[in-house]
Amino acid sequence: MATAQIRESRQGQQAAASILGANPMIGVDRVQFADASARLLRILTLNPATLLRHQLGMAGEFARISLGRSELQPDADDIRFEHEIWQRNGYYRRWMQSYLLVSRTLNRMLDEIDVPALDRERARFALSQILAALSPTNHLLGNPEFVSNTLDTRGRSLLRGVVNLVDDMLHNNGMPRQVDERPFKVGGNLACSEGRVVWRSPVCEVIQYGPRSAEVLDKPVLIIPPQINKYYIVDLAEDKSLVRWASEQQCQVFVISWRNPTARLRDWGMESYVDAAKQAVDVVRDVARADSVNLMAACVGGFTATVLAGHLYSVGEGSKINSLTLMGTVLDTDSESLLGLFASDASVEEAIARSRAAGVLDGAEMARSFAWLRPADLVWSYVANNYLLGRAPPAYDVLYWNNDTTRLPAQFHADLLRIFRRNPLVRPNGLKVLGAPVDLKKVDCPVYIVSSDRDHVTPWTACYRSTGLFGGQTRFVLTAGGHVQSVVAPPDADAGYRTNRDVSGSFEQWLGHAQQQPGSWWADWRQWLAPLSGPLKPAVDGYGSARHSPGDAAPGRYVFQR
Repeated sequence: MATAQIRESRQGQQAAASILGANPMIGVDRVQFADASARLLRILTLNPATLLRHQLGMAGEFARISLGRSELQPDADDIRFEHEIWQRNGYYRRWMQSYLLVSRTLNRMLDEIDVPALDRERARFALSQILAALSPTNHLLGNPEFVSNTLDTRGRSLLRGVVNLVDDMLHNNGMPRQVDERPFKVGGNLACSEGRVVWRSPVCEVIQYGPRSAEVLDKPVLIIPPQINKYYIVDLAEDKSLVRWASEQQCQVFVISWRNPTARLRDWGMESYVDAAKQAVDVVRDVARADSVNLMAACVGGFTATVLAGHLYSVGEGSKINSLTLMGTVLDTDSESLLGLFASDASVEEAIARSRAAGVLDGAEMARSFAWLRPADLVWSYVANNYLLGRAPPAYDVLYWNNDTTRLPAQFHADLLRIFRRNPLVRPNGLKVLGAPVDLKKVDCPVYIVSSDRDHVTPWTACYRSTGLFGGQTRFVLTAGGHVQSVVAPPDADAGYRTNRDVSGSFEQWLGHAQQQPGSWWADWRQWLAPLSGPLKPAVDGYGSARHSPGDAAPGRYVFQR
């Protein structure tokens, strides 16, 4: 693979590991950033003795840097400083080491000074913005590739960089593009698994996928995706498609594809989505000729699936759920995460008022907010790539999906944010949906929970708390990577995952006794699911049933709505 292709692949993978996925968001405005910056300044000057000690340490290290004797090195996964010139050239090496010294010293000071945790993390957010912007790779004189690239292209890269900048200012709300969309086509090389729509409501479609084995497990799998972004995170390119892989592993696979709501559908709330998923369960049971289904869901879709399961058990229909799999889903919303960093009752109500006025929460707006929570990977790396170096952003399928956003109805946005603040699922009957209270202790079907060790919005420690909420047996698996890797983990991935059957203790205890496993957690999930899903039976050639005739070919209609 050529050097440019390797660089593009690494940049795409790094960004994919950093994207925050489909989560309700309050947003960070200028007032909140100013407040975070003020907290940072106050913390760093709060303890003069600590400040002086670190300044003296920095002075000594700066002396070693100037003499070429410093051993400071970037982290192994910091792609900003991969170019060999950062090590060979004394000018660039000293600039890099000076930047690393300041960054690490300021972060250590934040760790050491005794202040409330919320103050520290808000200050760290401000610090991350400042440090990401000051990286030498973002500047003409600090980026070693700028000069060489300009000479190699005889100045054409400068022109392309200006064209990219102008295009983003005019057509991308001033944000650098994260992905080259040209190579991708939904229904072509993405979302291309063979299937048919077997049910459509105003809220969603249910897609049935064709079998890829002679025999299939009796209990079908119904995947409930998040309501932001399109469903095909589970059906990316063939080598990354959970749908295709599960079908090859003798699973009968069905997927919900949510409609992209407009402002006139502002009144759709949590109950609208739970009711649609409830109907989808009955559709799948009928088409698959099975008495129950294996629910599998991601992120906010996992929240929806959990509430649905709680509702069905409450109304005496829990037998329709054979098992529940949650991917990157936080149910105990008292957990700390970047999502809640600026959350308060006032900011929640302000966010609700904004989406209510618009009728929807726009997914593109949410994606911009997310990008600034990971500025080094999701903003400034593209400033350097697209503008300084005049290159196209990487062509990476996960990033294409991430930018193919949808909208949240105002009522659903309000429901999610208020649930997030009130944390009702940890209490019996703390939430009422479709006229019935939800008590997760009544949900006694087997539950499989997977999380990622570098997930910044649904941290694995928060996901682990869900193991104590249900009434049945729960398995927890920790995979390597960011938020998306709790869904996308193809068999050839070399990241591995950790397992520990004992979920009775704290997350520290679980991790201390967890065993590292090679390969993908998909294989572990299939091994867990098979004994629960009944005997094998001959796969049926065809789609639908007498009550639910097959319609449009996959990926259906709703996935194309903009």
